[in-house]
Amino acid sequence: MDLPPSVIEYGGAALLLVLVALLLRWTFGTQNARRPPVNDPADPVNDGLLEEVSRVPSQTAAQELRRRLGGEGIRSTVARAADGGYRLLVFPADLPDARVVLGRGERE
Repeated sequence: MDLPPSVIEYGGAALLLVLVALLLRWTFGTQNARRPPVNDPADPVNDGLLEEVSRVPSQTAAQELRRRLGGEGIRSTVARAADGGYRLLVFPADLPDARVVLGRGERE
């Protein structure tokens, strides 16, 4: 039994499309096992390289301390604390200088 050429052509094209789809799925498919974990910004334990230099009760106070550190050239960021307060975080190399700058503000 000979099949008409159109059936062979359509069958071959369909087989080729399925093969390409499987190849693309294998190449670009979801790779949950290889994906790095997503950092949770609300997780107080996962600060990476940053260390806490101060903890204040309001966002306004935290932004004021951050502005004061920025004026001295110290990079910092603000994160929420588990108790509802705000944590001021700096890099370990900047920690001693940040403590001096923030300590100076207490005496003024």
